[in-house]
Amino acid sequence: MSLFSAQLHPGRALGFLVLGASLHDVLTRLKAEPQRFPKIHLAYHPQDPVRTQIHVGLPANGLRLRFDGPEQRLRLIEVVDFGRIHIFLKPANDKERDLVRPQAAAAAAAAAGDGAAGPTFRHIYQRFLGPTYDGEYVAADQTYLLSYPGVAFSFPLPRDAYDAAKDVVSLLPAAAVPGSMAVFSGASWAAARAALWSEVLPSVRLFPPLAKGRDASPDEVSLVRVHGAGRLQLVRRWSGASSWIALGETTPQQLVAELGPPDAIYRKSDQRMYIHKSRRDDPTDTDQSSSHPASDADDARDEAVEDGGGDGDGDADADADGPGAGGATRECFYNYFYLGFDVLVSPPTEPHNPPAPCRPEAAPPASPDRDVATKLIVHGNVPGSYPFNRYRRCRWEIAYLPDGAATSETPFPEVEERLRAAWAPAYASADEARQSQRGMVLNRGWGDSPGSSCELLGGWEGDADADARPADHGNNLRGRGEDTTTTLYGFPGLVFEVLKTGWVSAVTVF
Repeated sequence: MSLFSAQLHPGRALGFLVLGASLHDVLTRLKAEPQRFPKIHLAYHPQDPVRTQIHVGLPANGLRLRFDGPEQRLRLIEVVDFGRIHIFLKPANDKERDLVRPQAAAAAAAAAGDGAAGPTFRHIYQRFLGPTYDGEYVAADQTYLLSYPGVAFSFPLPRDAYDAAKDVVSLLPAAAVPGSMAVFSGASWAAARAALWSEVLPSVRLFPPLAKGRDASPDEVSLVRVHGAGRLQLVRRWSGASSWIALGETTPQQLVAELGPPDAIYRKSDQRMYIHKSRRDDPTDTDQSSSHPASDADDARDEAVEDGGGDGDGDADADADGPGAGGATRECFYNYFYLGFDVLVSPPTEPHNPPAPCRPEAAPPASPDRDVATKLIVHGNVPGSYPFNRYRRCRWEIAYLPDGAATSETPFPEVEERLRAAWAPAYASADEARQSQRGMVLNRGWGDSPGSSCELLGGWEGDADADARPADHGNNLRGRGEDTTTTLYGFPGLVFEVLKTGWVSAVTVF
């Protein structure tokens, strides 16, 4: 195993691990270096993986990373074993300073005979970071927290050794070794705790070591707001700016101009759900999306089975032999893995959403000979889902509901109840509504796999006895069991892919 050597940037980063980075980006980077990061342990709450913390442990590197659930942003970096990582500080116009070198830490631990390996209090206070204000004592853990702006050290200190009247230099022996170190955003650990999991962190793109030599690019999309009538508002995280996709109108050229080129292009050729499209040609069916949710679930399934199956070069051959195919299909997915969604580009279709209360000036109808965006699939990147870490998590919001927006952090039973109430007038009877909105089970483990870069398969969704289920394995991050089923639920203009725990793995807007 090659040693991980990382520069400390107090309040911002430890090496390439930058506060505010997405879980998808961090795991992708870690998995790209198996010699340096041979083991990756993932832990999350099995019943609430969306709103609770996600922990990534790197035992071979002495690191633990903590992400918030809703946005999956890196909020806290913890060093729990100083003997497995080389940390250094490089102040401007000054020479490099080592916190501790692993070899020296191991030798000191062996000489002490107590297994402790790490920098001494004297080294931290005198040479590495310098003096700081007195810390705080946590009696429950018997630890003394010594804070600097963006960095804190936790020193073991028995209750009988603590004296509130003493200053930090008098309390801590010069040879005291911290049990751990934390990198966080804030002036001190005490000040940062309250907003640690909700603070809007600076853009990773603005972090100087990463920004050097890179072309300027717009802020990433943090939220897809569904306004109805095929109008989707893409909200930028840091600038607050928005752009719009009008399903049935926005062209591929406009997509690329606004979002940049896709990470991959996948030619849509799957016909396994075609049987559910057979009644679309029925002239008496005026609202196929609501009357036949499964017929729209097939389009979502074209994504759910095929998403991320892109060839990466956009030149895959289309399947011209499927039912109703008169030649090579014009339909393809623009895969934006690092934005967290896919866009289906195809001949124009009529959006199946209700009128939008917040609608920009409409563009003229697209020509049937010109391809446009007709569908958008937003991925939740939920731990425990089959395609986990194929995409960055992108949040979504259904804005047109009369009693307030439903969001990606809303349990699906609540979303379902509110959508049923909102769409009740669209059905002739309650029985018709139930038939149209019933679920369709999908097993993503059969047939084509999305080929995700990290997979957690089965076993993780139904364990109500554990507070957190660790995926404790090597670099493949494969979980336990073989249960890969989800359920599809259709509403006008929407298809939800729902896990057994009731959380939405992906939502398709058409």
